[in-house]
Amino acid sequence: MTAGSRSFTHAETGTPEARWRERPEWAQVIPVPASATTGASRLVLVAAHPDDETLAAGGLMAVAGRAGLEVVVVLLTDGERSHPDSPTMGEQELARHRVEESRQALGLLAPTGRLERVGLPDGSVADHVDAVVTALVDIIGEDGARTLVAAPWRDDGHADHDAAGLAASVAARRTDATLWEYPVWLWHWCEPEHAPWAAFRALPLPDDIRDAKRAAVALHRTQVAPLTDATGDDAVLHDGMLEHFRRPFEVFLRLDPAADDSLERLHDTSADPWRVRTSWYEQRKRLVTLAALPHGRYARALEVGGSVGALAAELSRRCDELVVVDESAAATSAARASLDAGASDAGAVGDVSVLQASVPEEWPGGRFDLVVVSEVGYFLSPDRLRRLVARVDASLTDDGAVVLCHWRHPVRGWPLDGRRVHEIWCEHSDLPVIATHVEADFRLDVFSRTTVHEAGSS
Repeated sequence: MTAGSRSFTHAETGTPEARWRERPEWAQVIPVPASATTGASRLVLVAAHPDDETLAAGGLMAVAGRAGLEVVVVLLTDGERSHPDSPTMGEQELARHRVEESRQALGLLAPTGRLERVGLPDGSVADHVDAVVTALVDIIGEDGARTLVAAPWRDDGHADHDAAGLAASVAARRTDATLWEYPVWLWHWCEPEHAPWAAFRALPLPDDIRDAKRAAVALHRTQVAPLTDATGDDAVLHDGMLEHFRRPFEVFLRLDPAADDSLERLHDTSADPWRVRTSWYEQRKRLVTLAALPHGRYARALEVGGSVGALAAELSRRCDELVVVDESAAATSAARASLDAGASDAGAVGDVSVLQASVPEEWPGGRFDLVVVSEVGYFLSPDRLRRLVARVDASLTDDGAVVLCHWRHPVRGWPLDGRRVHEIWCEHSDLPVIATHVEADFRLDVFSRTTVHEAGSS
């Protein structure tokens, strides 16, 4: 295992707890208030391996359970490789024991909680980060604003822990969940003076919860005690390591969310990831979108989520000025190249600018009499979508129009699908719907304060 450039094994003595306790920085660590879970209705506790959740966040689990939160423990792996040299217990048997140990610990600390298994290979979480994000988003759903997610610290030094923390951060970003990250191996390998003290938050634990946590840790028998006396069956967690988790408080880190680069990677690996130039579905959807525009021509239009520029090329023939925004650098680069190449095609082409921007946080200035939001709403969290609606409404001219168009089939890895995007937009926009087109594959809505103009008007 590696922590930055430092390698370590669980068998090492590691940094003694006494060296951690003597540090003066503890006096400056911000305590987590007793009301920290008040605004939440659910705790989703992510563990790379069975026992991570009990060691580092068993107290939080008990506090949340007592406060009436729904507690969900998510085991990414079954921890089957904790004893790779065991002569007495194979991986399948060890996995069964370890999952059952977590189940028993959960029952002790939060009796009404439930356990979810993702079933990834122990030691390979980093190869399945997208699958972890999808699994967590499925569990969190659309209620992220009232969900507290606790997961391993993304720099804990164990590859599985680091990947679990990264995936949880992305899932929290997509769902609006609050994320707390907990260190496990940091206490073992880190020199205390180099710890990220400014990010630490301390959750005080009442004595009875400390006692319950200690009993729950003891339930992880395959980790805290030898399997047998045979070589290769040694305890994974020696007493010096366990001492870190007997403190009268637990430590969490509050960090900025990790960047969600999934769409960037998609555009990096494919010149046309959604086949917008070759798919008949995409070609036909563009024709329907263009036919639905209330006006024949627009002075200034905005396309949100332009991808590789296929729709922008068509819109530019109906606009004096078109602004295209996309979060992906690869997509905006491809769109610029495509639009430049097609600028000499037949038809009056307006002035087109392509911007890399993260909406709704970054927003082009000025007013627009047309805004097109196509196939991008479900790549936003529910809160970011609601803020996008407000941004669009505020940037429209008095007779401006919004065209909203989305795929109607399931979308994995994000909490919203096309149906919910249109429902949320209708709920939060000040503009009425003046036209709707619905078919098996997509839905299109037009919002405006004015009705469609008669033929020949502009």
